This record gives sequence, structure tokens and C-alpha cells, in this order.
Amino acid sequence: MPESHVGEFAHNEYFDRGLDMPAVKLLPGEYHVSKEDVVEVTVLGSCVSACIRDKSQGIGGMNHFMLPDGGADGRGRFGVSSRYGIYAMEVLINSLLKLGARRENFEAKVFGGGNVLRSLNVANIGQRNADFVLDFLKTERIRVIAQDLVGVYPRKIYHFVRNGVVRVKTLKVLHNKCIFERENDYRSSLRVVDQGGEIELFS
Repeated sequence: MPESHVGEFAHNEYFDRGLDMPAVKLLPGEYHVSKEDVVEVTVLGSCVSACIRDKSQGIGGMNHFMLPDGGADGRGRFGVSSRYGIYAMEVLINSLLKLGARRENFEAKVFGGGNVLRSLNVANIGQRNADFVLDFLKTERIRVIAQDLVGVYPRKIYHFVRNGVVRVKTLKVLHNKCIFERENDYRSSLRVVDQGGEIELFS
């Protein structure tokens, strides 16, 4: 599966003048990890983000992903269509471990899964994304200490890596359709790739 669809490290770095600190913007299919004092920023519609952090060392990260169309079909713990979500979670977790984080210190905060793509022929995509991320973290025994999932509005997420604080801004008024177009394009790319090919999972 091409990296542009899922599991690409976010490189869109900038300096947030309002927060007076370095920041990195995540797009659908991307992830980011760091041990520096940086804020990870993304905007979520139907997609979900997991913010996972080693609470003892201040090493943290975030991903931004969506499951492709289709539900569980009995193959595997979550169903074959969830392998993209599994991959996104595994990439984030393994990248944190490579930075020196310890799995037993992990705690998670999860966001997104809004019902914001109502004009598309999608069956509960936001709810399925939300259910998946909670189910995955429960199975992996990673404690979820905060969540803001489903609903009808997009969210802007700010994850402050060093202290683990997450700010959530509900976007009740949007000035453009960028988020909807971006998630629709991302969803379409997942659907096309889902026709064949396998994804390697990290152990």
C-alpha cells in the first residue's frame, strides 16, 4: 500500500505564533511522534486521531486515519477492513517505542469520528472509526484517559506532546469545504487500494 494513503510521517512543520511554539500539521493518513516541546495539530471530521504518550518520559505522538468502506467480515479480531486502522495504530506505537517510550507507561486520548460526511454514501463511518480505536486500545491494554468522539461537528485538535495536554476546538462554522474534500479524497484512495494488496504490520 502506498505510504501516501496511510502511515506517512508528517513533515508540515511551522511556528505557531499564537501559541509561541513549534507545531506540526497532520493530514489524513499521517502520524507524528516527538520527545520535543511541540504541538501536533490536525482537523478531524469522520477520521479519528489517537494521541498516545509515555506519561513518565514526555514522549508522545498522534495519528490521523479512517477505515475504508466495509464492515467486519469475520477475518481477524477487527475484520479485514480494519487493517488500515490497525496499521495506523501500530506505526504510531512502534515509532514511540523507537524514541525510547515504554509501552507500560502509555496512556491515550482519542478524538474524532464525527458524522460529518452525511452527503456521502457512507454507513456510520465516523461511528465505526470511533468504535475501532476504542476497541483496539482496549485489546492492547492501553488506558484511555480522555475521549471526544462522534457527534456532528468537525474538531480541531492540538496535542501538546511534552505535557500531554490536548485542546479540542469544535468547528460549528466552517469557512470552506477543505476538510470534507480532504477526507472524501482520502476515503476514496483507501477504497481503491482496498481492492488488493496487503499491509505489513509491525510486531
